[in-house]
Amino acid sequence: MSELQISLLGIGVFVVLAVWAYGWWQQRQYRRRFGEVFEKKREDVLQQTAPLDDRPDAAPQEGSEAVATVEETVQALAEEPTRNSATDDGCALVDASSDYVALIYPGTPIGVGALAPLWQQRFDFGKPVNACGLNSSSSQWERVIPESPLLYDSFKISLQLVDRSGAISETRLVAFRELIKRIAADMSAEAECPDVAEAAQRAIALDAVCAEVDQIIGLNLVPRSDRPLLGAEIVYVASQNGFTLQADGAFQFLDGRGLTQFSLSNLDNVPFQHHVLNQMSFSGLTLLLEVPRVEHPVERFDEMLEMAKVIAASLRANVVDDRRKPLGDEAVALIREQIVAIEQTMLAQQLPPGSSQALRLFA
Repeated sequence: MSELQISLLGIGVFVVLAVWAYGWWQQRQYRRRFGEVFEKKREDVLQQTAPLDDRPDAAPQEGSEAVATVEETVQALAEEPTRNSATDDGCALVDASSDYVALIYPGTPIGVGALAPLWQQRFDFGKPVNACGLNSSSSQWERVIPESPLLYDSFKISLQLVDRSGAISETRLVAFRELIKRIAADMSAEAECPDVAEAAQRAIALDAVCAEVDQIIGLNLVPRSDRPLLGAEIVYVASQNGFTLQADGAFQFLDGRGLTQFSLSNLDNVPFQHHVLNQMSFSGLTLLLEVPRVEHPVERFDEMLEMAKVIAASLRANVVDDRRKPLGDEAVALIREQIVAIEQTMLAQQLPPGSSQALRLFA
């Protein structure tokens, strides 16, 4: 190699190392700022209440003698769906308070092939359908999938009563009940199906509660001048503060379980597109918190507010309300009161924010 080539190679290596070192230093600075924001201890109204784990549970049922008939077995299993759902993660998708739960007891262990009509018609009811089975080998309730090779002593089949599109209709509940009875008859099994009219009324009541608490809190970030926000800047600041761009076109801030805590989206409601984002500019951003879908929503709001300030400072933007007026302490206090009221309403309905049940209902 000539001296000129060696010199150019050396300069290239130096430039690459310098860029890498600068990027590492920038990331370290952002992480330090981010850590200082979220390591602060906060006191709020909700922390004065007893945590859910400390609340007294219902007294456990004592073991009973073996049942002698199919009818008695069906009754015994029908009386404990809530307890099993609450204690076994495998059956978290079946909850008698938010689902129409039918029990099938075939008498002898049977494979999931007997549920073939359920898999074929599960999308006909307009709401999610789930199945759990009592594993014949482990005697544990677990989620059942069509590909399972295991045998089960009994099944819990559920139809969700409510989602964000509204309550299930009584007509569809009737159709679901008839499907369950037909499946049970095909396997010569007993079926325990709740009253349809009562379930329809529960669905209407639950839908009213869900509509009341289904609130999304937004904080807007707009530039301090007429200069738009550059896509490349947004990508950099978002990634440095722990956000990842998801398929829905918004940056999501995820917890350790991969659940969204809050999101960063385009103020104009147009999804971000990964392949052109760096070449575009935007009039503003919105941070969003879906209150019923996060645990301890007041704390999540406080974290989102601090995050909004960090991102606004990095992008030379202001945190404003829906009318593009600066968000003051009074407005923040009103938002926090609203979130407290939502959480209290959900807890009163035994529907903790951010629980597996809440995630299903507000999907």
